[in-house]
Amino acid sequence: MANGFLVVDEMDWEGATEQQRDWMIFKTLRSMDERLRRLEKWNKVSSFAGGCVGGFAAVMIYGMFRLIE
Repeated sequence: MANGFLVVDEMDWEGATEQQRDWMIFKTLRSMDERLRRLEKWNKVSSFAGGCVGGFAAVMIYGMFRLIE
């Protein structure tokens, strides 16, 4: 997988045939798809972790207010 979203640079694109360009587009889309899958996976993990932390914090704050009364 490439470091950026684009797999090729402008010089490679200019000297490529139509078939090579199609392959470059395919590789770029494939790279972007893999990055999006990883992002979606981490988004789910982060959302779950944030919900747990937020829920714990809400319970602790609620408990503190109950003790103060």
